[in-house]
Amino acid sequence: MKRKKRIIVLLISIILSFTAVVLGYVYYQLNKIKTVDISKKAEDLGIKNPTAIDNSGEEIINVALFGVDVGRDKNDPPHSDSIIIATLDKKHNKLKLTSIMRDSYVEIKGHGKTKINEAYTYGGPQLAIRTINENFNLNIRNYVTVNFFGLEKLIDELEGVTVDIKDYELKEINTWVKEVAELEKKEPVLVKHTGVQTLTGGQAVAYCRLRHVGNGDFERTDRQRRVLDELFQKVKSAGVTKYPGIVSELFPMIETSFTKTEILSLGTKILASVSRVEQQRFPLDGYCKGEIINDVWYLVPKPDLIDTERQLHDYIFEDIKPVAKEPLF
Repeated sequence: MKRKKRIIVLLISIILSFTAVVLGYVYYQLNKIKTVDISKKAEDLGIKNPTAIDNSGEEIINVALFGVDVGRDKNDPPHSDSIIIATLDKKHNKLKLTSIMRDSYVEIKGHGKTKINEAYTYGGPQLAIRTINENFNLNIRNYVTVNFFGLEKLIDELEGVTVDIKDYELKEINTWVKEVAELEKKEPVLVKHTGVQTLTGGQAVAYCRLRHVGNGDFERTDRQRRVLDELFQKVKSAGVTKYPGIVSELFPMIETSFTKTEILSLGTKILASVSRVEQQRFPLDGYCKGEIINDVWYLVPKPDLIDTERQLHDYIFEDIKPVAKEPLF
């Protein structure tokens, strides 16, 4: 009996030591993340009523997630082609991924009305956060920017992501596969058939970029959230032995306003409290319409942003699933 107890104690010690080494490695690797200081003042971030929608209770934590094409063209300033509000909803044990359509016609401080994704180009993440907060009356104080081209290595580290390639997507995805491969000076690995299959990192990045087929950018945001959901599930189930490889690929492609301590704290909360991931997109069908303004196509909220703000608040803070209407197009 004593021998069994010694063995159990030894096993526990080994497990704890191994876990400590892994966590220490993760903390060390956090130095690879580019951290950027932004103002935390409510007025600088466009937070209209910080006491009414506050994160202090930590039941609902909102973070701006921007996907950019850094590295695609060095002469082109980064554009937030993907704008997602990531919500840790501890009340309902969910992670919500809420896309804001990049062509949404909104007011940007100092630049008038234009596409919401221009805010990142004009003033970086701080202006992008301010634009989201001011137009949708939100309380976002931090952001994470991810280079979507860098996701390729992480996806390969996790042995790919599984998606269902539609007939109309096959030709277009291979066009983007070739572009990604050319940028990286690699031989393209083409997608050979439709249907459910596991995509490599390069193929998955190409899949996230599709916007000229199907329902245009509406469907592209669905693809992006689908891939992020798949990645989250894979990371969560990967196990501690996979974490060194994951963080080694993930951290260099991240820029954030969080400190290392905050990253570890938030990551622990997500892994511990989230049982499922939900997705949504705003504006909803029936509450927006494509319009040409000064020879530029915009997605204009109809009749204005008030309905979209209410629906977004209901979804994020009250967990009420919004209902779309017949499209206005």
